[in-house]
Amino acid sequence: MSAGNNPLKELEKFGQSPWLDFIQRSYTENGSLKKLVDEDGLKGVTSNPAIFEKAMGHGTDYDGQFKQIAQAQITDVSTLYETMAIDDIRAATKVLFPVWEKTKGKDGYVSLEVSPYLANDTQGTIDEARRLWKAVNEKNLMIKIPATPECVPSIQQVISDGINVNVTLLFSLDAYKAVLEAYIQGLEARHKKGEDISHIASVASFFVSRIDTMIDKQIDERVAKGDKENSQLKALRGKVAIANAKMAYQHYLEVMKSDRWKTLAQAGAQPQRLLWASTGVKDKAYPDTLYVDELIGPETVNTIPPATFDAFRDHGKVRASLTENVEEAKKVLADAAKLGINLKQVTDTLLEAGVSSFADAFDALLGSVASKQIALQGEKLDGIKIDLPADMKEKVDAAMEDWRKAGKVRKVWAKDASVWTGDDESKWLGWLDIIDERLENVSELEAFQKDVKAKGFKDILLLGMGGSSLGPEVLAETFGQQAGFPKLHVLDSILPSQVKTFENAVDLGKTLFIVSSKSGGTLEPNVLKAYFYEAAKKVLGDKVGEHFVAVTDPGSHMEEVAKKDKFWKIFHGRKEIGGRYSVLSNFGLVPAVAAGLPVKSLLQTAQRMEKACSAGAPPLYNPGVLLGTVLGVGQTIGRNKVTIIASPAIYDLGAWLEQLLAESTGKEGKALVPIDDETLGDPAVYGKDRVFAYVRLASKPDAAQDKAIEKLIAAGQPVVTISLNDIEHVFQEFFRWEFATAVAGSIMGINAFNQPDVEASKVKTRALTDAYNQTGKLPDEKPFATDGDFSFFTDERNRKELSGNSLAEILKSHFSRVKAGDYVGILAYIERNMPHRKWIQDLRLAVRDSKKVATAAEFGPRFLHSTGQAYKGGSNDGVFLQVTSDNSHADVSIPGEKYTFGVVGAAQARGDFDVLSERGRRVLRVHIQGDLKSGLEKLGNAMKSAVK
Repeated sequence: MSAGNNPLKELEKFGQSPWLDFIQRSYTENGSLKKLVDEDGLKGVTSNPAIFEKAMGHGTDYDGQFKQIAQAQITDVSTLYETMAIDDIRAATKVLFPVWEKTKGKDGYVSLEVSPYLANDTQGTIDEARRLWKAVNEKNLMIKIPATPECVPSIQQVISDGINVNVTLLFSLDAYKAVLEAYIQGLEARHKKGEDISHIASVASFFVSRIDTMIDKQIDERVAKGDKENSQLKALRGKVAIANAKMAYQHYLEVMKSDRWKTLAQAGAQPQRLLWASTGVKDKAYPDTLYVDELIGPETVNTIPPATFDAFRDHGKVRASLTENVEEAKKVLADAAKLGINLKQVTDTLLEAGVSSFADAFDALLGSVASKQIALQGEKLDGIKIDLPADMKEKVDAAMEDWRKAGKVRKVWAKDASVWTGDDESKWLGWLDIIDERLENVSELEAFQKDVKAKGFKDILLLGMGGSSLGPEVLAETFGQQAGFPKLHVLDSILPSQVKTFENAVDLGKTLFIVSSKSGGTLEPNVLKAYFYEAAKKVLGDKVGEHFVAVTDPGSHMEEVAKKDKFWKIFHGRKEIGGRYSVLSNFGLVPAVAAGLPVKSLLQTAQRMEKACSAGAPPLYNPGVLLGTVLGVGQTIGRNKVTIIASPAIYDLGAWLEQLLAESTGKEGKALVPIDDETLGDPAVYGKDRVFAYVRLASKPDAAQDKAIEKLIAAGQPVVTISLNDIEHVFQEFFRWEFATAVAGSIMGINAFNQPDVEASKVKTRALTDAYNQTGKLPDEKPFATDGDFSFFTDERNRKELSGNSLAEILKSHFSRVKAGDYVGILAYIERNMPHRKWIQDLRLAVRDSKKVATAAEFGPRFLHSTGQAYKGGSNDGVFLQVTSDNSHADVSIPGEKYTFGVVGAAQARGDFDVLSERGRRVLRVHIQGDLKSGLEKLGNAMKSAVK
């Protein structure tokens, strides 16, 4: 076709510019876009999320850059998309720049949209428009902003900033009037400041075909029902949208005649041209070029989809159609109103649907990018596989769709407390960006590591509880001792025998002591510090402080103690990170670097998971949301026991997960009860109250575990399999599970960051130790029965439900109360050593296999800072056996205190028991006198018999 009879080029004679509603990298690179400019008079390009989704999500155009970015940096999905999109936009602006020059800035523009998620956010839209404008840095760029009521002020501000704007999603005349007014006010504000306005260009994208699509559907439905005004209604099909557009153009012409506009025009202002958008024909009964043919007029743009572009080139009809039959257009709108067609309602609905549609398209776009990013990272990012029974899968899918629709992932990253209960949750989300912050300051940690090595320490003894100890314990157990560095030991007990065991395991004169306490007021770290400081002082003298490091929050009591005792170093935590979420902060990193772990590479490994869980990663491709949704939905349908199975090499990860899950979710009568280290059995021993989380080290698989998991999946149990490709990837799992726990808490409708019931036990313990300080003994307690070396304690309510007076009778009575869906917790206040761990494991498995219920095997007082929250604040489905004993080791004094470690341990056990009783739990305490080994053996045998 020659240029002389090309309808697209003829549009220029009528003052209209044809733009293309399409962008794709290959289209620009292979010269197709330039060909349209040269041969068809193309004068601009628009993009939107749906267009980019088709471009990036399908085919291989972007694979090269995907791989390049994935290899060069660790980034989130939004940044990845934006990097590629900006490259596309820049490439297109270069093709269109000659047009921009030739038309002196009237045409030659390429549009890039602000995030559709910001459609109702005035300031967010302003900020993003400024950021994108600066990032692209091309004169012939237009920033697309939606015409929502919230974004009209954004348009005004951005125009006054000197940024070109393409206003999108205009449907109604009133909305267009507001947008044109915003444009003029923005120019006036800029002109008033004495700044140039001649270079600013703007278009108002007025959507067309969508109006007819919706109205025609209403007409067809009424006609089908036999509406008495059938013929009049039919006459309006395919006419309302064009009539509406013509009225918008008439308003434009009126404003252009105003003195107000003439003043701006004299200062060089360009008019904000109307741009006809959505001009592809949806109804095949209409000519395929209808919305181009009928909207041709001066100072306008038509952004045309590719198929319509080709059709108009072939058989478009060029005439000054926009100003034809204006009175008829008015009549069409009047007739529509008389016939009950509510145009305002239609345009309001279309605006809302348009915003939602663009957000959905952006989700699909980011999902496509995220999917490719995950695939390209390969073994650098831990995988996740989810096997669910059909009924649970349906609910999980619905929950993820709710998260997508409500933009909850973005709300989490925006620290919006409404994701949970709207309470103080926003104050506890510092863990979200702690990896980035620590990487920025990693030199401080690396310098400390060099100093530790230079000082020649032989051992590290970390003194802490809960969040301060469980993460470091995972590192000690998982990574072992590093060559050239001291061995890391973690003490989280005040039982005298445990304290002495750890004291004997280290060389006090060559030990670095890390006193780790977030609040600085927790009893155990304070008394442990007091003891070991004095013990080390006997060896080191006045230099003892040089062997002590504190990790604590700024301004805490522990910081005061550390300064007073001249500790070598004080590392601060962040107050907005709770203890159980603190492993990737200094509470985990200081012991990690002291033990010689490569902290920078470990943090970068964790950062991959952080970015994979980012605000832009849709739920379906977000590793944290995937896991958290399964856990949260599981709790709501009665699957509230999270059974953690970890490969042997990373077994201790489960101990950290116990605290994270239990303290975060165990409250308000709800809980995800973590079941850690419960050796897998046959599917027959499990009920319908479990979700299984298999954390599998792919480089060191366990064949027996794999086979047992396969059986569970085949039996219809819900199983989440997480695959770690390297042992260092436990750092990825720290972040994934933190994020997942926050998601699960949201689905459960609780505050995932407080722990209201932990304090209850502390109060009881404090009252008992205070009583000891005053009287020299703990308050008397009387057993309700004794049998040889065994004494039995419980409250009045539980006593009424128990029968018998012998060990066998009481245990059988107690465990007869266990029913389907319950769990049994064995809470042993004895030293946590290998013989005792074997004893408690044998016992728990006997209970599980006989009663077919979940079992928790816990050592006190360690569990008080971990699973204790769920036992007390969660659902009342736990049956507890507390085991205490006379001290199996000589008691140990605490410097500066009247009470001893033994007294504190006894007080903690009694305090724990009292709170469980007050919460209506089924609980029995068995106290062993005399020889502990024989006592445990007798208790174990009796219990195994009792549960048969």
